[in-house]
Amino acid sequence: MDKTIRLFDQLPSESEFEARVISCLPDGQGKYAVVLDKTLFFPEEGGQACDTGVLGGVEVIHVCEKERVIYHTVAEPLAEGSLVSGKIDFCERFRKMQNHTGEHIVSGLIFKNFGFSNVGFHLGKDIMTADFDGVLDGEQLLLIETLANRAVFECHSIRGYYPSTEELETLEYRSKLDLCENVRIVEIEGVDKCACCAPHVSNTGQVGLIKILECEKYKGGIRLYMKCGFDALDGYRAEYEQSRRISVAISARHDEVAHGVDRLLEDISSLKGEIAALKRSLMAYKLEKIEATDGNICIFEDAGLDAVSLRNMANEIKKRCGGICAVFTGDDEGGYKYIIASATVDLRDHAKEINAAISGRGGGSSEMIQGSCTAKRAEIEEYFA
Repeated sequence: MDKTIRLFDQLPSESEFEARVISCLPDGQGKYAVVLDKTLFFPEEGGQACDTGVLGGVEVIHVCEKERVIYHTVAEPLAEGSLVSGKIDFCERFRKMQNHTGEHIVSGLIFKNFGFSNVGFHLGKDIMTADFDGVLDGEQLLLIETLANRAVFECHSIRGYYPSTEELETLEYRSKLDLCENVRIVEIEGVDKCACCAPHVSNTGQVGLIKILECEKYKGGIRLYMKCGFDALDGYRAEYEQSRRISVAISARHDEVAHGVDRLLEDISSLKGEIAALKRSLMAYKLEKIEATDGNICIFEDAGLDAVSLRNMANEIKKRCGGICAVFTGDDEGGYKYIIASATVDLRDHAKEINAAISGRGGGSSEMIQGSCTAKRAEIEEYFA
């Protein structure tokens, strides 16, 4: 027997109600837990977040259920015995009903066509996930998505009810748990029967649209990411706008964005090859200008060479000096990165000394160390001179 009458079971499409405050007690965290004789607020349950709204003019922060008693968390106390008005955020409620009903349709069709059960469900603010104990490929998921939207367009009726114990014993329905009392069945005509405590729309047409977004392997089965109804519409609008902006940026027709991106990637790859060749030519030119010495060589490179090119440069220059070759990139304001190489000096033994002299941090092997420093260029040049 319910200790709080669950109006959301009877009137899932209503948004306002009146109820009497049975109790209002501090929750130990600066707020109050209110129990009503009846409520439209669905509690956090079955993988779905609770309804939000106002109660007696006070914001309802959270709703939960314990032993068939529903507790409404509010910031201010409500007088025990008083009659209060409640109003749920129906826009949020309707989106949840669309998504949850859409999940039932998809799960029912997967079970009917492939025999896999829904073993996990989460309906958050941004995304909905459903976990299954078997694996489906892309073609099978496309079939399920098509069948699910066909069920939406056919406007099948939906009803939630509590069967008697006798009815329950002979009823075939989906359930994640082995239930024996207070079992509420949500039946989608010709599509699915499932044990579920949440509010749903009254017919499949109100779901509007079902879109399976992604699929990933999960605990031996799969996890589906989905959006339904207004959430699916909002998602489509956002993705369409992204696609439109890309089409403008790359001067491609909207329906040819993918081909346009492919062409752009090919151009980028070609340009990277040209840049790499130019960097090699530039490095060869710079190396020609460096004279051999028995001492150290310290150079500052600002030509935009990448780390690999800088290491190659240091390795080439170290062949021309009897001491240490140090290559720096950066500036006095932002600091420098360095690559230091030597064919004659064990740099691992001298790394601490070098870093101390140039206010640096870094390390490496006996032949090369790399890192960063904050010393000024004049200080660095003086040290290596």
